[in-house]
Amino acid sequence: MSTSSSNKTIVWFRRDLRIDDNPALAAAAKDGSVFPVYIWCPKEEEQFYPGRVSRWWLKQSLAHLEQSLKSLGSEFVLIKTHSTLSALLDCINATGATKVVFNHLYDPVSLVRDHNIKEKLAEAGISVQSYNGDLLYEPWEIYDEKGQAFTTFDAYWDKCLNTQMESIPLLPPWRLLPVAVTGTIERCSIEDLGLENETEKASNALLGRAWSPGWGNADKALTEFIEHNLSDYSRSRLKVGGNSTSLLSPYLHFGELSVRKVFHSALMKQLLWRREHNAQGEESVTHFLKAIGLREYSRYLTFNFPFTHERSLLSHLKYFPWHADANRFKAWRQGRTGYPLVDAGMRELWATGWIHNRIRVIVSSFAVKVLLLPWRWGMKYFWDTLLDADLECDILGWQYISGSLPDGHKLERLDSPQIQGANFDPEGEYVRQWLPELARMPTEWIHHPWDAPLTVLKAAGVELGLNYPKPVIDIDTAREHLREAIFKMWETEAAAKAATLDGMNEEVFDNSDGIETSPIPKVILKEKSSCPTYSSNDQKVPSFQNGNNGSLHRKRAKFVEEERLSADKPNNHNKQAGTSRGEEDLCSTAESSASKRQSISRMSFSVPQSCSSSDGRPLQEYESSDTKRSVQEKINLEQTSNKNGK
Repeated sequence: MSTSSSNKTIVWFRRDLRIDDNPALAAAAKDGSVFPVYIWCPKEEEQFYPGRVSRWWLKQSLAHLEQSLKSLGSEFVLIKTHSTLSALLDCINATGATKVVFNHLYDPVSLVRDHNIKEKLAEAGISVQSYNGDLLYEPWEIYDEKGQAFTTFDAYWDKCLNTQMESIPLLPPWRLLPVAVTGTIERCSIEDLGLENETEKASNALLGRAWSPGWGNADKALTEFIEHNLSDYSRSRLKVGGNSTSLLSPYLHFGELSVRKVFHSALMKQLLWRREHNAQGEESVTHFLKAIGLREYSRYLTFNFPFTHERSLLSHLKYFPWHADANRFKAWRQGRTGYPLVDAGMRELWATGWIHNRIRVIVSSFAVKVLLLPWRWGMKYFWDTLLDADLECDILGWQYISGSLPDGHKLERLDSPQIQGANFDPEGEYVRQWLPELARMPTEWIHHPWDAPLTVLKAAGVELGLNYPKPVIDIDTAREHLREAIFKMWETEAAAKAATLDGMNEEVFDNSDGIETSPIPKVILKEKSSCPTYSSNDQKVPSFQNGNNGSLHRKRAKFVEEERLSADKPNNHNKQAGTSRGEEDLCSTAESSASKRQSISRMSFSVPQSCSSSDGRPLQEYESSDTKRSVQEKINLEQTSNKNGK
């Protein structure tokens, strides 16, 4: 046995549920014996508690990984807890491990948690090292010539494609040395994690017919796509029906598939087709790699601008007069807007947890620009219902469609669902599949049945207002309402600026959530930080530059306790609240957010309570930290209280 085999390392799995090209697992296996653990802590998920279909996928993926680790000689330990830190400390005490490794996550909630856990374990004398297992480029590696974060995708992706990356995915370990457990760990089975309850199993059984979660199945799905479907991707990606996209996003979200492996597999095909003068194949790879780039950009955006899950990147949207109508939101969710393409998409989403990216754009644009619903309502609903629910991609998509990004859709752009139906579902097959009440409608009228003659409607068995709804709003009226709202937005912004110049310091709040929106800050990386780092791979955190004086400052996160919008009082969101405008020198996004995490946890999306979470769970709160205790005292206290409560 080598000297290194005496080293004991805890591999903390999260959204990296694979053996192949897993940097944290590979490093631990090379260093000595390995203790793989997955910790499920619903309390720390807060308002981002996964929806039903997402939890189903996670359950299947964990079962698949458990079998893989067992075949390599190591037991996969599953823990359900109220504190991830406490669970990790229990594992350390039970195994005598001296090191914890994990792969990076970039969403705001994970960034806060990971930073705090790393600091506290380091204070306790535990070596902690983290790796890039989710991206081609770390968010802190790509900046413009001035060292500032990109705010447009094309400029960001051009820089990425001209930056050298690690070219070879890591091979999976052929054998793992297990760690002897001498203490007590409150482990549980996959069923005991509670990812699926009895009422959900019947619906979830249908998902298994269409999807096969697990990293081994992800590898098969990648091979199938690269060898058989990639060459036609540039054309098939525009079809809204059938399996016209790669269908790899759920595997990528849960880390069952290495994005580096996906990228290089596609790139090799592109080089081959280039030699064969296959122009369509080359073009298909370019479009597919751009899709990979958008996923990268979503992490980049939320890392460098960690407020984007709560407010718009562009500041003028805070003046937009959103129409928070719970009834219209319900009609949109249920697929009863009276616009067939929109309704078909929303019903497919509810039934399967999946919709084509083009349909995602269409239904989200309808919610924001036709119904004037707050974009965060839609973002939260997507999070609750999508099989590949991914917070960063969700943020990017909804900010893009609502005109919140510099290179996003123009806010005034309102596309007619009728015209989109003719473009993307010309034969009406998609609509007929998901709206059986319109199955007999002639293709000529399928996307605008309200214009069809009564004889046509009667022959098709369609009774508008009875078995299929009339349009919730006329599209021309909606376009006029959007223009009025935009005019009011600019008018309010101008008034606010004038009031500020007059010394009145008037505050104007986004009426969708009561949270002030700041202009895009300039972002730089601090050369030195008091946050502990352990290698060149380790997680970094951004610092913001104050554009007024150029000094290294960062605005402390400005959060407002908001009124929860109840189902029977859908307009409570209009109540305003004040915010603190103080600035402090801070080490990191994580530290700034941690200081406010009690406020963060109480603040949920401003949506009607009936749909604020997929299963009606109340949002959990972090416990406030006691700043009078040292880090080590807090760890000891947490350990003692947790054990006494078992």
